This record gives sequence, structure tokens and C-alpha cells, in this order.
Amino acid sequence: MLKKRWLLGFSILLVAVLGLAAAACGGDDGGGGGGEVTALPSASCGPIRQGDESPTALIASDLPLQGANRALTTEMADAIELVFSQRNWKAGDVVLGYQSCDDSTAQAGSWDSAKCSANARSYANNESVIGVVGTFNSGCAKLVIPVANRAPNGPLAMVSPANTYPGLTEGGPGTEQGEPDNYYPTGTRNYARVVWNDQFQGAANALLAQELGLKKIFVLNDSETYGLGIATLFSQYAEKVGIQILGNQKWDKKASSYESLASRIQAAGADAVFLGGIVCNNGGKLIKDLRAGLGPDVQIIGPDGWTPISATIEGAGASANNMYITQPGIPVDQLTGPGKEFVDAFQQEYSKAPNPYTVYAAQAAVVLADAIERAGGTDRAKVSEELFKTDSTDGILGDFQIDENGDTTLGEVSVYQIKNGKETFTKTITPELSFVEGSS
Repeated sequence: MLKKRWLLGFSILLVAVLGLAAAACGGDDGGGGGGEVTALPSASCGPIRQGDESPTALIASDLPLQGANRALTTEMADAIELVFSQRNWKAGDVVLGYQSCDDSTAQAGSWDSAKCSANARSYANNESVIGVVGTFNSGCAKLVIPVANRAPNGPLAMVSPANTYPGLTEGGPGTEQGEPDNYYPTGTRNYARVVWNDQFQGAANALLAQELGLKKIFVLNDSETYGLGIATLFSQYAEKVGIQILGNQKWDKKASSYESLASRIQAAGADAVFLGGIVCNNGGKLIKDLRAGLGPDVQIIGPDGWTPISATIEGAGASANNMYITQPGIPVDQLTGPGKEFVDAFQQEYSKAPNPYTVYAAQAAVVLADAIERAGGTDRAKVSEELFKTDSTDGILGDFQIDENGDTTLGEVSVYQIKNGKETFTKTITPELSFVEGSS
């Protein structure tokens, strides 16, 4: 059913584009069949997905659709579309259209700062757009949020399924001076997320290391916003539970070898390495060289930047065995109620179980659509305001609220270990709020 709607939407869009070309007119129409909305540029965004009625407003998703995370992010876009289809493409009286937009480049193989900034301007300046699901990477979010915050008739609402850098919503451990106020020049918040911030993940990883009996850990980071932030937070929480941090050093994602780095870690006497960063940044080669230089007894731990775990396994091969990786929430096969219903619907539509982050993308789409429905129309400022009234009593991810900062009240972290080339769920860790907040 969903795929038939996509084909219908694409055909209508093609007819509209050919009609515009024949008339030698400008691009003010191109709304995917209804003429009610203005499509976002095809250079970054796919065609408008829609139901049987012409959309009166657009939702965009902003994800890196090229590079190592492509399989995951395209699946996340599918999940967003499925949510809107399940709602009959409506949020109250607003008829929704959806465009999946790419903030990456083939050359970067990941998010690109120029692309993120260009996308942000497109969303802000297109008055048909009343909300964005995204971004995926925190570094991209730092560029998009301020532009969306200053959007005409705004601010423009954003809900991220994946940003975990704390400084986007609050100050404190692992953040930079001036954050988060510098992302909200109007003084009004417009950004929320359904995934916990890295203060929870840093704490959970430290508690995991403590449970594993680790004493001396060398920390590496990829120098990006997310990687440096989670590396710093992990170090602070690890020291709090009595673990010695031997160093916090950048790895060069363009390096052809990490043998000297492995030698430095070995000489320091580390019994573990924490990798603060993302798998896209030459992660497979890094793990291979670390394992070759450190041997099988030195533990490797990675946060959610090493998901999808399949990408880590593919890049590192057998060297990834015994590595621990954390992810938000609980495994998808343990979801109940609406969560299980969504997982079953996704599996029926796409013949595979969704990734945990795919479920977060679905929840982000629901939060945004619910805010639009409560707003009672397409007023950007009102939609943004309604984000902070989110009180999900039976959501895909369970019961949660969005607090005044834009953070979720969910705090569970799942731990996986790679065994014989497969990801194996180990346990969940939910750090006590007193431990998380008491880090400073």
C-alpha cells in the first residue's frame, strides 16, 4: 500500500515538473501533485511522499543518506514515511507531505557542513515546511538549529531521533562555553529529541566499564562534536567510579595506519580503549590496528557512534569480536504495545526488523505530528511551542515527556557485545539521575 502511494506521488510530481518545463515557468509550484505546497530542492531532497489528498504542509527529514550509515538512515526515512501513512497523512486538519533530505556528500561519506547549512536555509525559507525530523549527527545539528530558530514566522520545529551531544539542549559536563543559548538566537526553544543525551550514555559506559572490572582506560576521540563530547563525558564518569583515564587523544580519520597509536596505548598499560566517535571515520581500520597491536585481552568499548553494529562488524571483521557497543533504549524485540505494533508493521512492509534508531525516527515523527495536531494548524511558532508539551503515555518507546530543555525523560541504555561476528544483546543500564547530574 505504502509503495503504491510512493509511485503515485512520484508520477504526479513528474507530470507537474514536465508541465512547468513546458510552460517555462518558475518553480513556485512543484508540490508533488497538489499545488498546495512548494517542494524542497531536488539537489538534496527526494520527491514529496503523500497520501490521496494534496498536502497543505511539508515535513522534511534531514539525515546523511550516503556513506557507512546509508543502510540505517534510509531505513529511518522509511520509518518516518510509514508513521505518516499510518496516520493517513494527517495531523489533525493538516494534510502532510514528506520529503527525505540528504545532508551528506559522497566525498565526505557522512554529513557535510556546507550541505547541512544549505538544507537549513531551504527549510527555513520554504514556508510550506512546518517541521523537521533530524538531524542524525550532532555536528550538523549545531548548524541547522540556529537557522531554524530564526526562520520566518518561526521558529521552525525540529525533533531529532539521534543527536546525543548534551550542549544542544543544556550546559554542564561535556559542553562548550555559551551552549546551548548560542543555538537559540531568538531566545525561544524550537528543538527537541527523543533520544537521551550523552550524559546518560557516558554514565552508562562508565558503569559498564566498572562492572567489567576495568581499571586503566585510554580514550580516543574523532574530534567531532559528538565524539569529543562523549569521550569527555565518559572520562569524567569513569574517574568518578575510580577508573584511571590514561589519556584522551584524537585519532586521524584519514590515517593509513594506527600502529603507532596502538603502541602508545600499550605502553601506557591500558586494559581497555574507549572509542569516542563514529564508525564512518575510518573506524574499521582503527579497530583492526588496535586489535593487532594490543592483542585479544585489551577490551574495546564504543558508544552508539559505532552503530549500526553491522557497519562496525563489516569494517573491522574478526577484529571487532568481543567489542562492547551501547545504544539507546531497549532492543526492538523487547518493545511492547505500540512499539511492538510498529515493529511488526515495519517488518511486514519491508521484510526486516527495524534498527533501534529506526524506531527512534518513528517516535520523532510521531512527536512532531502530535505537536502539529495540538497546534491546530500550520503556524510554525505554535508547532514549536507544542513540542515542549509532549507527554507520551503510550508511545512507540513507552512513557516519556519532553522537558523544558527539549530532552526526553527516557534514560535506558542497551549494551551489546560482538561475538563471532554477530551483535549479541547483553543487558540494559539505566544510570541513576543523581549519578548523571552529580558528575560536575
